[in-house]
Amino acid sequence: MGRFDRYLAGSVLGATVGVLAVLVGLDALSSVIDELDDLSPDYSFTDALIYVAFTLPRRLHEYVPFAALIGALVGLGRLAATSELTVVRAAGRSLPQLALATLRPALVLAVLGFLVGEFVSPVAEQYAVSHKALAQGSQSSFTGRGGVWNRDGDTFIHVSAVERGGIIHGVQLLTFDAERRLTRSLRAERGTYQGGQWLLEKVSRTELTQDRAVTDALIQQVWKTEVTPQLLALEAVALDSLPTLQLWPYAQYLRKQGLMYRDVELAFWRKVLQPLAVAGLVLVAMSFIFGPLREGSLGARIFTGVIIGVVFRISQDFFGPASLIFGLPAILAAAAPIGVCWIAGGWLLTRDN
Repeated sequence: MGRFDRYLAGSVLGATVGVLAVLVGLDALSSVIDELDDLSPDYSFTDALIYVAFTLPRRLHEYVPFAALIGALVGLGRLAATSELTVVRAAGRSLPQLALATLRPALVLAVLGFLVGEFVSPVAEQYAVSHKALAQGSQSSFTGRGGVWNRDGDTFIHVSAVERGGIIHGVQLLTFDAERRLTRSLRAERGTYQGGQWLLEKVSRTELTQDRAVTDALIQQVWKTEVTPQLLALEAVALDSLPTLQLWPYAQYLRKQGLMYRDVELAFWRKVLQPLAVAGLVLVAMSFIFGPLREGSLGARIFTGVIIGVVFRISQDFFGPASLIFGLPAILAAAAPIGVCWIAGGWLLTRDN
């Protein structure tokens, strides 16, 4: 890598990191404001700050593509404003060489974001969700907004909070017969996963028949099921914060259970294709510097780049539900916006060069 390549990479990477910090900071501030509505004597402002702090890795991973777009616009725009790019091109540096030098720092950031999404975000997100649920005292109820739903055969499962180490709180089991009539209800305050089965504590059990309901209380009860702590942990957190290697097996498990699984497949392909999304958006950013829009001011370029980033996100949100409704392959829904970026960026970049 030559001296100018390092200089260009440093300019683009520095701008991208700065933009990423601003985007994540604004999103975190907005989340703190949203959390104020949930404050209670049990869930304090400190608990809200802890919750938002542990969701920062997920937010960082989510905003990497948009930060790469705006960061490339800012970094390259500065060099273009001082005519440094013009001098370099006059010295014989080709457009593909400049494109490669610009893509390198963006892809480095994409790889770092992918690693955060794989190894940091899942752990932090699970802690954030469980901390909030426990702080709100939701283990005594299964009717609130939070919690995890799952299914094991004819039994529907709700868990209010999932902790690391195989500990769950606020367990509710609802068992139905072949005619979808409720036959058994079980509630437990806490459950611990030991030896391939769950040990439920402080259990209240109700057996329902056609003419009566029998309720009894138990100190402990063994619950044998295929639902593991790993499955409950996957349900507890947002799909975008799950590791890539766990998303695909999780989708197949949901498919076998007859549950919705296409959204999990969509999340899998979005994470796998994120480096291509970063490269495509950077290619679009380069077209604003070297393509037909290069005469605009830096402010206008950044504003247009923000609009493109918003449109890209909206297109992702559009093709995702469309794939679920019309049965389109998840990989097509994830790749369509990225393909448009590559085609549009490449066409604008080579149009006047």
